[in-house]
Amino acid sequence: QVAKEFGFRNNGFSVYTNRNRTGEITASQNKSLNLLKIKHGDMLFLYPSSPAGSSSETMDTSVSQGLRPGGAPQVVEDEIDQYLIKQDGKIYRNRDQQLCRHGPLGKCVHCVPLEPFDEDYLNHLEPPVKHMSFHAYIRKLTGGADKGKFVALENISCKIKSGCEGHPPWPEGICTKCQPSAITLNRQKYRHVDNIMFENHTIADRFLDFWRKTGNQHLGYLYGRYTEHKDIPLGIRAEVAAIYEPPQIGTQNSLEILEDPKAEVVDEIAAKLGLRKVGWIFTDLVSEDTRKGTVRYSRNKDTHYLSAEECITAGYFQNQQPNICRLSPDGHFGSKFVTVVATGGPDNQVHFEGYQVSNQCMALVRDECLLPCRDAPELGYAKESSSEQYVPDVFYKDIDKFGNEITQLARPLPVEYLIID
Repeated sequence: QVAKEFGFRNNGFSVYTNRNRTGEITASQNKSLNLLKIKHGDMLFLYPSSPAGSSSETMDTSVSQGLRPGGAPQVVEDEIDQYLIKQDGKIYRNRDQQLCRHGPLGKCVHCVPLEPFDEDYLNHLEPPVKHMSFHAYIRKLTGGADKGKFVALENISCKIKSGCEGHPPWPEGICTKCQPSAITLNRQKYRHVDNIMFENHTIADRFLDFWRKTGNQHLGYLYGRYTEHKDIPLGIRAEVAAIYEPPQIGTQNSLEILEDPKAEVVDEIAAKLGLRKVGWIFTDLVSEDTRKGTVRYSRNKDTHYLSAEECITAGYFQNQQPNICRLSPDGHFGSKFVTVVATGGPDNQVHFEGYQVSNQCMALVRDECLLPCRDAPELGYAKESSSEQYVPDVFYKDIDKFGNEITQLARPLPVEYLIID
C-alpha cells in the first residue's frame, strides 16, 4: 500500500514505527495491521534502504520533495528555459523629457519598467509582435498576488476518460464525467519560439540545390540549439546549424517521408556535437521564369500559408518533441519544434517562412480528430464521432456579413486558427 501510494516501482525502502529507525515493519502477506499493533492515526516513518543517491526513485520519499504544491512533477527543463526563468524580463524605459516631472531617481507612470507581456509595447515594436514569448506568458500567469501558486498548464484531451464504471463503454454509453469538453478554437496568444536563424547561408543553399537540379520538392530536419532572442522580452530563438535529409520520395507537388533506419544514429551524433532536432523544413517551389530564376508567389493571404496536411504533419512532429515544463501536471506543455517553408515571396525570390501550430492543433492531431480536405488545402475538417471513436465538438468564432461574431462548427475549418507565425 505504501509503494502504491508513493508510486514506487520497487521496494527499496523500509517502514519504521519510530523516527530513530527502530521498530521496523517487515513486509508480510499474512500479518494484519491489528497484529502489528498499528491503529488509525499512528505515524509511520519511511526511509530509503538503498545507499543515498543510488536510486532517484526511492530517494523522493517525502511528498514535498517530489511534487510541487500544484501536483506537477519535478522535471528538468531545457537549459534555455532554466536561464530565462532567472531573468528579470522587465522592459526598462528612460525618463521621458516631456512628461516626467520628477528628479532623475524617481519613477512615474511614464517611465516605470513595463512587464514582458505588455501588449501595448509589443504592438508598437517594429515589426509588431502578435504573439508574446512563452516565458512572458508564464510571467503573466504567475504575476498576480498568489504568485501563480494555483497555475497549472493543462494539456487538452479529446479522448474519453477511461475507467468510468457507471455505464457500458462507448458507443453504448457516455457520461459527463468521462466525456471530453467541446473545443472552441482561439488564436494562441503566445509562442514557444520567437525567431528562427540559420547559422550561415550555405546550409539553406545546399538544401535548395536538390530542387534546383531536379525540380522535385524536398524535406529535411533542422538540427541546432535554442538560444535567447533579445529583440523580444524573454524570447527564444532556434539557431539552425545543419539540415539532415531523411529517406523520402519527392515529386513536383508531393512529398512522402519513408522509414529511416539511421534516425537514432543521427540524433546521437548531433547530441555529441551539442545539437538537437529543433524543427523541419520543406520546399514548395514552382519555377516561374527560368531565365531570370524567379519562383511563383503562391502562399499568401488569398490562398494559404500552411495547408491542412502540413498543419497535421507539424502537429505530429510537435507531439513527438514536447516542451518540458514544470507548471504542467504532465511535465510537458506545447513544443519548441518549428516548421520552415521555402517558398516564393512577393518579389518572386525564394523566401523562408517560419511557423508552429497551436497547442489546440497538437491535441486534435494527437487524438486523431483532424483531417485535411481533399480539394481545399486551406481547410481542415474535424472528424465526426463514430462507433470506434468519440470526437468532441470543435467550434471556431467568425464574423458574419453584418459584423456580428458567430460560432461555427469546424466542418470545415480555416487552418489559420491553428497557425502561429
